[in-house]
Amino acid sequence: MNRYDRQGLVLTFSSIAALLMTSTASAVTITNRGDKETKVSIIEGTAKQDLVLDVGKAIVGVCQQGCIIRLNDSESDEYELEGSESVSVDEGFLYYDDSEAGGAPDNGDAPSEKVVPK
Repeated sequence: MNRYDRQGLVLTFSSIAALLMTSTASAVTITNRGDKETKVSIIEGTAKQDLVLDVGKAIVGVCQQGCIIRLNDSESDEYELEGSESVSVDEGFLYYDDSEAGGAPDNGDAPSEKVVPK
C-alpha cells in the first residue's frame, strides 16, 4: 500500500467518524416524565414508527432530519421537531427539557417550555 492509498483510507475513516458523531448529536430525545405510559408516533417523511414510552424511560436518537411527533394517536396534537431537541412528555403534552430547543437535557426539574402543536 503506497502513501496515497493510506492517506485516502485515513480521510475516508475520518469522514465516516464525523458523520456518525454528527448524526448522534442532531437527534431527538423524548423522555416520559408523566405518571403513565404514553404512545408516541414518530413520523419522518412517509415512514411512521409507533412506540410505547414507559414512565421514566426515554427514546434516544430519533428524528435525525426532523419529524412530527404524535402523542396517543391524537392527530390534532402533532408536534414538529427539527431533529436536535430534547423533549419530555407529561400529562399528554410535549415540553422542551431546557430553555432553548436543541440544548442539553435539564437536571430533572419540571419541564419549562411547552412545545406548541403544529
